[in-house]
Amino acid sequence: MEFVLLGVIVIVLLGFFVVFAAVRAGARPAGPLAWRSPGLAPPVSAALLQRVRELYAENKKIEAIKLIREETGLGLKEAKNLADGIGAGRPLPVATARHGYDLAARARELKEAGQVEQAVFLVRGETGMSQSEAERFVDALGLE
Repeated sequence: MEFVLLGVIVIVLLGFFVVFAAVRAGARPAGPLAWRSPGLAPPVSAALLQRVRELYAENKKIEAIKLIREETGLGLKEAKNLADGIGAGRPLPVATARHGYDLAARARELKEAGQVEQAVFLVRGETGMSQSEAERFVDALGLE
């Protein structure tokens, strides 16, 4: 009986140790959102973009949010933010062959196109910087 109790205690302690080690190592569960990077929108098809825009034009925001959640696996808050951005016509952070998902490169592209305010808005939205911090960031970006 003592050996069984000792075995159970060892197994429980070993389980706690494994969980603790995984948490300390920063392990995150793989799941439908494992592709995500902080501050980036999930891959959104052109058909989904168009449908969300149509739903917003029809003032069917809840249906648009539900559609995004179904298609992307996002949570309610993230799906609402994405739907609001699409409905407002804001550009989504998307990969380009030239730059990938690099925030500085996307902000630089906007700056090169003369859209400095949009670049600042993008930086603020993805980093949480203040207005002045984002302006300094965009100002520091060199033009290619």
